[in-house]
Amino acid sequence: MKNCIAALRKERNWTQQALAEKLSVSRQTIISLEKGRYDPSLRLAHDLAVVFGCAIEKVFIFDEEVEK
Repeated sequence: MKNCIAALRKERNWTQQALAEKLSVSRQTIISLEKGRYDPSLRLAHDLAVVFGCAIEKVFIFDEEVEK
């Protein structure tokens, strides 16, 4: 699953550490999310959307072809 976490974070001039602190996760988690190596739990996906002030669908790109 692709995501726009890095772009949304950079739009707000937040560091990976700042975002990690807002979500109560490690910086390594943010790095893994941004690189697409880690699919978040539904709770974390929701928390990301809340922190960015947008819908989950704006944060994550669901590629149906990849999921099949």
